[in-house]
Amino acid sequence: MVKIGMIIGDRYEILEKIGTGGMSDVYKAKDHKLNRPVAVKVLKQEFSENANFVSKFRIEAQAAAGLMHPNIVNVYDVGEENGIYFIVMELVEGITLKKYIEKKARLSVKEAVSIAIQVSMGIEAAHNNHIIHRDIKPQNIIISKEGKVKVTDFGIAKAATSNTITSNVMGSVHYTSPEQARGGYSDEKSDIYSLGVTMFEMLTGRVPFNGETTVAIAIKHIQEEMPSPREFVSEIPISVEQIVFKCCQKSPDRRYQSMGELVGDLKRSLMTPDEDFVKVVNSDEEGSTKMISDRDMARIKKQSKHRDSMEEAIHLRTEADVKRSAKKRYVVEEEDEEEEEIEEEYYEDDEEEEEDYNPKAERLTTVLAVIAAILIGCIVLFLVGSAVGLFELDLFGKGDDQNQEQTQEVKEQVEMIEVVGKNIDDVKVALLNIGLTPEIEYQESTQYDQGIVMSASVDAGTTVDEGSNIILTVSAGSEGVEVPDVKGMSEAEGVAALSQKGFIVNKTEGHDEYIKEGNIITQSPEAGSKAPSGTTITIRISLGPENAKVRVPDLMGRGEEEAMAMLVEAGLQLGVVSTVNNENAELTGLVCYQSYSVGSYVDAGTLVDISISLGPVQATYKFTDSISAPTPEEDPKYRGGTMVTVTLMADDGTQLLSTQTTAFPIQQQNITGIKCNTGYILYQYVNNTEATTVTNEDGTVTDIPASSENKEIRRPVQFAAE
Repeated sequence: MVKIGMIIGDRYEILEKIGTGGMSDVYKAKDHKLNRPVAVKVLKQEFSENANFVSKFRIEAQAAAGLMHPNIVNVYDVGEENGIYFIVMELVEGITLKKYIEKKARLSVKEAVSIAIQVSMGIEAAHNNHIIHRDIKPQNIIISKEGKVKVTDFGIAKAATSNTITSNVMGSVHYTSPEQARGGYSDEKSDIYSLGVTMFEMLTGRVPFNGETTVAIAIKHIQEEMPSPREFVSEIPISVEQIVFKCCQKSPDRRYQSMGELVGDLKRSLMTPDEDFVKVVNSDEEGSTKMISDRDMARIKKQSKHRDSMEEAIHLRTEADVKRSAKKRYVVEEEDEEEEEIEEEYYEDDEEEEEDYNPKAERLTTVLAVIAAILIGCIVLFLVGSAVGLFELDLFGKGDDQNQEQTQEVKEQVEMIEVVGKNIDDVKVALLNIGLTPEIEYQESTQYDQGIVMSASVDAGTTVDEGSNIILTVSAGSEGVEVPDVKGMSEAEGVAALSQKGFIVNKTEGHDEYIKEGNIITQSPEAGSKAPSGTTITIRISLGPENAKVRVPDLMGRGEEEAMAMLVEAGLQLGVVSTVNNENAELTGLVCYQSYSVGSYVDAGTLVDISISLGPVQATYKFTDSISAPTPEEDPKYRGGTMVTVTLMADDGTQLLSTQTTAFPIQQQNITGIKCNTGYILYQYVNNTEATTVTNEDGTVTDIPASSENKEIRRPVQFAAE
């Protein structure tokens, strides 16, 4: 059991709970070894003894631990201690892309493309490590306070051991690729499809396909053509629309073949948005509409209808837990919404039967068998019924209403368990496991301890329909319900957290210089106090600074795309982008200047100019001296009048002068723009010696023949600064 203040792994001190999901809880913690805040994801206690869940938790850790990239929520550590399984991750302060879209209704084209570029680069890093995410959606993309876009939740990602992996888990149905919806194979191009749908939502504020059921939506992904984003937002450039279309092709072979290829087109669209440069294969070659097979239809319906009981418990629990989440300032992960999930089952198919499968023959056989069975059944039923007087022969066709056939769907029944007097956490798990949905109401009580179930809307032993809602009345203790801390939350998050505890919410508004517009400034009564269920809690919602100004973020040291994303997140726009020299070599290729100082307040929508560093200014040098002949120290045999090739070289390999002469000195030079401060003069010539005769001491004479010697001399040179 994880408690506030405990230390796990001999280094991570648990500080507060900041989120919860279906399988795990997320805590803010302090890493005492490296003295930094971290997020610790802990497998819930009720699932820690289940081998399947432990395996799934470890798979998530193994998939994510091998990834290190600025656009991915990094995993620092993985461990287990006394039955507590945990993952230590980067703590990211920010907002999910889903909430960001909901807040703004839709994003501008530049903002959407900029975010898509960063997401693509993060996913590309995962793909390069043979990891497929398989659940790309706005809920799994975080925009940090600094404007950095990060991909999170590799919970259903698996390391690919080959080019493709069998898709045993389907991501959220609104973003799932056709091959995932069919229960087929998924690879890197499945992530590209999901990113295309995400781009569609960023640009239009809606998903391309909707329906009353998950099955209906999945079928649309398989059969229906992608609607045009420009039907909803006419100002979307043609290049961006074509990028979305190419990402969302039904056939994986017709999509972008890599994230790198997609990033290239996204960057080009920022420079030439109205240029039609994206090549999308015409779908008419294989037919504009592809009909789904009966087997695929049956599989999809089966996937949606039949779920493992424990998996159902997780997803139902997730829905309740998300509403109860008390701390969203630090966004680590946002779990899948239950209505958007299609859980996939394993199917064992005989390969030989697959090869010999004839759908027409099978359908004909099935129809004939059904007709025969119905006829035989009707005859037997009529004969038996007539014998006992249940049926009367009506020759004139005046049938009674009681003889009309009626069909009614029969739901599975479950027996309600005993819950009174038990802890609410245990009761929730038990109800979810048998297919019932708990709804909780808190009430003060002197008879029951806090957290104990006092009554239920259905008595133990009663048979009810599977999926029925069970209202549980839970003791809040004699002192009332503890008021959760909602300050800093969004309005929707705060209201949900308070309503979950049984409080009535009264909302007021006011300006605040530091609290983001739409977030909660204050609450009354204060967090941590106790109040009876039904008490009115007043919250004050920020309208932003009274002067309607926004704070300029720190863009220094950021890339151009990242800087643009940060500006858009802050409510500003990217102005003129220029290039300049900067003495700090580490800033080369990054922002080295912004037109408004960091932390200053300007009007929303203000254009902020930036400069990208070309690196330090390159110093230049000059040579203005004359060149003298080789000295005796350099060559005692040199004789004036010898033909010499003279070359002046810089140490970077640049040739500055080359000439031949017999007369020295060579007159004064004026060579400028030299890029290094040292060089050398190279002398190349031949020393010739004429034949001669030498008389030795003993009087004999020795003839010395003529000779020649190739000579090369290097003289170092120091150039003067210009």
